[in-house]
Amino acid sequence: MKFLDQPPRFLFFTGKGGVGKTSIACATAIQLAEAGQRVLLVSTDPASNVGQVFGISIGNHITAIANVPGLAALEIDPQAAAQAYRDRIVGPVRGVLPEAVVKSVEEQLSGACTTEIAAFDEFTALLTESALTADYDHIIFDTAPTGHTIRLLQLPGAWNGFLEAGKGDASCLGPLAGLEKQRAQYKAAVDALADEARTRLILVARAQQATLREVARTHEELASIGLSQQYLVINGILPVSEAGKDPLAAAIYQREQSALKAIPDALKALPRDEVMLKPFNLVGVEPLRQLLVNIPAQEEANVVAPFELDVFSLSELVDEIAQDGHGLVMLMGKGGVGKTTLAAAVAVELAHRGLPVHLTTSDPAAHLAETLNGALDNLTVSRIDPEEETERYRQHVLKTKGAKLDGQGLAMLEEDLRSPCTEEIAVFQAFSHVIREAGKQFVVMDTAPTGHTLLLLDATGAYHREVTRQMGKSGLHYSTPMMQLQDARRTKVLIATLAETTPVLEAANLQEDLRRAGIEPWAWIINMSTAAAGAQSPLLRQRAANELREIDAVASRHARRYAVVPLLKEEPVGVERLLELTDPMSSQIRRRELDQRRDV
Repeated sequence: MKFLDQPPRFLFFTGKGGVGKTSIACATAIQLAEAGQRVLLVSTDPASNVGQVFGISIGNHITAIANVPGLAALEIDPQAAAQAYRDRIVGPVRGVLPEAVVKSVEEQLSGACTTEIAAFDEFTALLTESALTADYDHIIFDTAPTGHTIRLLQLPGAWNGFLEAGKGDASCLGPLAGLEKQRAQYKAAVDALADEARTRLILVARAQQATLREVARTHEELASIGLSQQYLVINGILPVSEAGKDPLAAAIYQREQSALKAIPDALKALPRDEVMLKPFNLVGVEPLRQLLVNIPAQEEANVVAPFELDVFSLSELVDEIAQDGHGLVMLMGKGGVGKTTLAAAVAVELAHRGLPVHLTTSDPAAHLAETLNGALDNLTVSRIDPEEETERYRQHVLKTKGAKLDGQGLAMLEEDLRSPCTEEIAVFQAFSHVIREAGKQFVVMDTAPTGHTLLLLDATGAYHREVTRQMGKSGLHYSTPMMQLQDARRTKVLIATLAETTPVLEAANLQEDLRRAGIEPWAWIINMSTAAAGAQSPLLRQRAANELREIDAVASRHARRYAVVPLLKEEPVGVERLLELTDPMSSQIRRRELDQRRDV
């Protein structure tokens, strides 16, 4: 593999959700460790699954991987990091300052902004020479999906620039209290990121036109902030040996090869590796050892059991959703499971039935326009763009609060609004505005990948608690966005996943997180199922056999209602193909009564 040729100390793996960043990062870590290097594998993804891949609990502390000598791993848990950050700031003043002052500081530190700062604080510590990382030859970062990784990599400069200008005293006073002491660390982090001798960034993609276009955009954005030492890995390519054995495999192979031939010009000059699709689940050390070795798939006898599972089709879920006439439908899940496509399919089907629909996304990396590739009556489309919403919020505050301030006061307000924390407030307000529309029409929301959606829900919960505190004793009626999300009559949360071990585990964890917030998921959607597609090629049949256990786990343990969407010959891009996703499935999967399971 070219990206492993004389690797520098820091290796960053990034790309669109679901392209296999974690698997390739873990496989790389194993290969380097088994070559005698001391390796630390770090996940900066709020929805990290590194521990699940290795089958152990890792968490927010360095943990040795017992069956791979020389390898240790760390998951930067944003919530744990935020709590430790709060304890460092509040602990010394507790019992010293008045209780009301302490509570005020705690309130300032309760938002998602503090979570971002805390995780960023740990991230920059790993990029600097310190006792924490001195023992390791290589530090490998398995990062969050693209949009959030770019945000993370920009943060050292953003926070440093904000501190250089001097901080304000409103939205971020509490969170920023500990940042001044870290100036030298932030500068060292910026230097490490820009140093080609120390840092290499590996862009991971799939052989899909939309994914390759996004990787090209990522390449240019990262190069613009000084990360020019980039490599490209295209993962999960179907081997040519499978193409002649199955019409589905042939269609997938041709689709992938067409995408590779039309690769964006920005990517053509990058050193490039290709990793073939594997028939096995990438969980455990032994499968990961085989990931970067391209071995032809072997046909096995009797690898596929009869597909006798109970499922709804996506069209049947939409039937139930449509009965309400309006409401909020939120697609949530791990990156790469097809949330954008499924959200578009649900919205298009509702609009096709004559119902008014607003389709929107809170995912910085989502491209709804590319998925729709057209227009439809009754359907409007929007995107909550963090930069646009932040600028709109800044201008609104300056026109309202700033109108009555003198020159000094206006300068302080402008300074405060330059804080990166302002984005949290702006995005939350845009989110709140969109979901209010669900009282009159359908609002279908494609959310950001799991961890970042939960951070948005944290902000929603913090706002709810503050309103409840202020209004609770007044006796007045009030409603908050969190109350709408918790109301099953007004909001239907659909959890999207794939029929693979890690995505199902992550979806189950997301469901528990939502339940702790008082939000009960309405249904699960198992997307891009090879088992449901009736594939015949040896490799796809082996993957289909592996899927059956995961589909059964969803059916028997996790979901009250669920649908299975088959892997299609053509990418579901455009209104006509999106409508095909909601047609009843013509597969070997048959339905049985679900009443008994619903009662459990």
